[in-house]
Amino acid sequence: MKKNNVKIRTIAVIGIMSAVAAVLQFLEFPIPLMPAFIKFDFSDLPGLITAFAFGPIAGILVSLLKNVIHLLVTQSGGVGELANFIIAAFFTGTAGLIYKFNRSRKGAFLASLGGSLVSAVAGIAANYFVIYPIYYKIAMPEQAILGMYQSILPSVDSILKSLLIFNLPFTFVKGLIISCICFLIYKKLSPVLKENKEQRKSKKAENGIDN
Repeated sequence: MKKNNVKIRTIAVIGIMSAVAAVLQFLEFPIPLMPAFIKFDFSDLPGLITAFAFGPIAGILVSLLKNVIHLLVTQSGGVGELANFIIAAFFTGTAGLIYKFNRSRKGAFLASLGGSLVSAVAGIAANYFVIYPIYYKIAMPEQAILGMYQSILPSVDSILKSLLIFNLPFTFVKGLIISCICFLIYKKLSPVLKENKEQRKSKKAENGIDN
């Protein structure tokens, strides 16, 4: 019975967090000195919170479901949602996996740093080999996209360099910002997410961010 209750609560939290993430994904805004198609949003925050509370798979599911919801209003033929999912999945999955084996403040810090770094690197590979080539065929030619980067930094002469100069630091810093917000609110949210606060405390390290 207890296991069933935990499963039901986990599914419910994943659903709620996915809905919250989808709403946050709509509230995106452009960043100065970045191409117009690169925008910032806080939609990875619910996924990171869920990954810390229930593990990496739960965080990845939130990342998936929020983009499935966003497909209803996509303006990129699903390409933008695919890119968002890949980066978010690496972020929440990596952070959740690291924290799963080190439930402490230090572990949370390393998890957030690792998730931010892995998602930034994975984003470069995904964009260069998968996302951008698809986008070239269905929406905008390569030279047009490169031109958007060159309008900000004329010396950049390839998509790969553009990704390394613009996308890599953007994704990494975005992950760090979301992680900082998670640190500020997770302690208050954790007892609500978990089924039993006292049981939760007994399973966590004394210096974990769950306490």
